[in-house]
This record gives sequence, C-alpha cells and structure tokens, in this order.
Amino acid sequence: MTSAKDNQDTNNKTNIDNKDSDDNVRNENNASINNSPNNSTDSDSDSDSDRNSDSDTDNTDNESKQNGFLTSIIERAIKSGFGRKKVNPSDVESEVAKNMAQIHSNPTKLRLAFLGGGSFGTAMANLAARNGCDTTLWVRNKRTVKSMAKTQMNKKYLPGYKLDDRLKYSYDLEASVKDKDIIFLAVPGIAFRETLKSIKPFISGQSLVSLTKGMEKDTFAMMSDIIKDELPEVNFGVMSGPNLAVEIMKNMPSATVIASESEPLRHAVQAALHSAFFRVFASDDIRGVELGGALKNIYAIAMGMAAAYEVGENTKAMILTRALAEMSRFGVEAGANPLTFLGLSGVGDLYATCNSELSRNYRIGNMLGRGMGIDAAVKKLGQTAEGVNTIQQVHEKATKDGIYMPITHALYAVIYEDKAALGVALHLMEAGFRSDVEFVMAHDHSNATLTAQMRAANNAKNKDDNGNDS
Repeated sequence: MTSAKDNQDTNNKTNIDNKDSDDNVRNENNASINNSPNNSTDSDSDSDSDRNSDSDTDNTDNESKQNGFLTSIIERAIKSGFGRKKVNPSDVESEVAKNMAQIHSNPTKLRLAFLGGGSFGTAMANLAARNGCDTTLWVRNKRTVKSMAKTQMNKKYLPGYKLDDRLKYSYDLEASVKDKDIIFLAVPGIAFRETLKSIKPFISGQSLVSLTKGMEKDTFAMMSDIIKDELPEVNFGVMSGPNLAVEIMKNMPSATVIASESEPLRHAVQAALHSAFFRVFASDDIRGVELGGALKNIYAIAMGMAAAYEVGENTKAMILTRALAEMSRFGVEAGANPLTFLGLSGVGDLYATCNSELSRNYRIGNMLGRGMGIDAAVKKLGQTAEGVNTIQQVHEKATKDGIYMPITHALYAVIYEDKAALGVALHLMEAGFRSDVEFVMAHDHSNATLTAQMRAANNAKNKDDNGNDS
C-alpha cells in the first residue's frame, strides 16, 4: 500500500482524500464501492455490494483488492495534484498533509458534520449514519436539538420518519466541525456565507461539500464562489440531483451527483452516502452541476403555476424542454459543459422538481397561479423557496448579458412587475422562432434580435396601456 508519509510533501488536499475508498469499503454499510478497482467514480456494483456487506468470507482476497484499489486512487490523485493546484500552499494545506499521514497510520471511518437541520440536510445525515459513518447533525436551535435527540425525529421537516440510532445531534458549532473529515453545508443560501465565516476559525484541513442549491442574493455568487471567497484554501465539492428528502427517507431508489476537482473527495462522498437505495455519481463540472440545481427551481415555479391553470400534458412537456434549453444556454455562458444538463443534476433534477408537489418551488408557483401574492405564498410555505430569489438574479444577469431566457423573464414580470400570468404566457407563445434542440443548428434569429423584439413589444403594450388609462 502506498504510504501517505512518503507522499506528504506532494499531497496538498483534504484530510479525507486517502481514506475515502479503502477505509470505508471495509465498513459493513459502505460496501457498495468494494469490489472492483475499476469502480472509481460511479460505484456501479449496487446489488453485489449489498450482498457483500454482511459477508466476512474471502477477507484476504478482498483486502488485497482493496489495497490495490486504494493504491491506484492515491497514484492518480498524486499525478493530478489532488484537485486544485496552488503555487503557495497555506498553513491549512500543510495541516492537510499531516492529517493524511495520520489517517494511513491509523485508519478510521469517516467523520462527518452536516450543518443545517432542514429536510435534505437531515436526510443526508441520516443516510451517512446508517452507512456507519461517525455523523453529527448541527442545528442552530438548542431546543430543536434536544427534541431530535429525544425523539430521533425531525418533527418540523420530516415528521413521522425515525432517524438512525447512531446519528448525533449538536447545537455547538465548534464541536460539530472540529476534527471532522468532511463538512456538508445544507443551510439556506441566504445563510451560506455567514455560516462559512462562523466555521472559519475551526477549519484545519476539513473538506467542504455544499448541499445548498441557489444563488446569493444581489451578488449572483454560487455556493462554490462563496466557498472560494471565504475559505480559499479549503478543498470543496458541490452535490446536486433529483433528491426529494421524503422519498429518500422512504428508501425509494434515488441518485445524486458529487462534483469536485478532487477525485479523492468524490470517492469519499460516494463511500459515505452510497447505498442500496441511493447512488452517488461523480462529475468534475462544478459550475454545471451547481447551475442545474439552482436554475431548475425557476421552472418548478413555472410548472406549479401551469398546474394551477390545469394545463395539459403537451404544455407541461413544452415547458420542461424549453426550460432545459434555457438552462443549458445560460450554463454555457457561465462556463459550464452543456452535456452536464443532460444528467441527473440537470434534466433529472428539473423533472423531479417540476412534477412533484413535494417541491417547495412547485408549491410556491401553484399558490401564485391561484392568485396569491408572492409574500403571502412564501409565508404560507414556511420554508425557503430558493427559486424566488433565483428568478430575480437570473433575470437581471440574462438581461445584462443578452442571454435569451423568455420563461425566466416572464416569471419575473408576473412576480415582480405584477403582470397577469395568462397574458404573459400568451405572449411567450408569440415570441419569435427558434430551432428545437440547443447547440444543434443555428437559430433563425439571434438571441439579441429576439430579446429586442420582446422588449419592443412590451414597451409598446405599456404605452398603449398607459394611454388607455389616461
């Protein structure tokens, strides 16, 4: 087995990198990445892994395979520089190298902290605990923590679903994040930056994984951008996919995507969360995966509004496919790979969010479609609906950069300019001609021309309305 002490001078990433696969494949509940040295990113051997998790046979052969698997991971990671390369390693990175050496000399199971006690953060923490990881769920409110510890249930967000006996709870932020291997952030987007600032004094080599979907208000910063702003020396990843928390708690087969430039971090997250009912796929397109998770909330609101008008299946299909075109168009302008939007974090998340009444953004849209104001709808929901802020952010950015986003602009007009939803929808049907699949053939009109046409039509209508009113 390759020794981390030998590699200490060259390794400059996370304290979890070298134990993500070898240590966890030997945990009885993390056996889903056990069997093949070729299983480096997708963890495909679901059924075989589950059968092996309760078996102690052929330990010698399995250990040999595992050692070879770990060696190959370490060698590839060393060649790639463990993700993002830096010219001047910081004190944090030096500490990471030390921690990696200690992990190899005394392997232990992954130590995880999940910050945020909403539905998704709780579901992921429960999954990790069930997989045998040392898992702590941090919630700000002391009373809530005591209630969860006593009842083993998140009564506010996941009532009726018993949490794993091994899951720990804490309201002490320092104790929750110190000496952990990975910190998962599942706080609302509005609190993301402040949470990073709060944990900064306690960071000494941990990796961060964002579970938050959305954009920071007024800055258009994605969660990865905020991480790089506040903790530039920390290794990080983002996770997104069609992950409705209630279905995960019901053990309905689901999947997600972990995106990171660090291959060992991707493997560690796969080892921590992958199970018989929850698959974890890998990507290195952080921007694309993040944008998929953020942008789909816009169209979930649109679909909720459409449902309130009892539209047909043709209309729903049209909204979904044109939404995907908008997402990929916007993503490419932001530096994402358009193919990412054809995966779980793109069309997968879009479909799930747009077709489920469990989706917060869908419910907001449905209330708007029934005539409720945005403030009243948000208050009635009682939870954060990231799509409301995302509509405003994307509308402003798309307008500034000339990106053709007609559905987004239409929703902005309904929510923020008090335009009639039906009138806006009818105008969408009249707006220009385009080819069907984005990036396949040239459009009959440029984005700029279509945008100009829409603006001219809106201006003319506004003048006419003002004239008739006077």
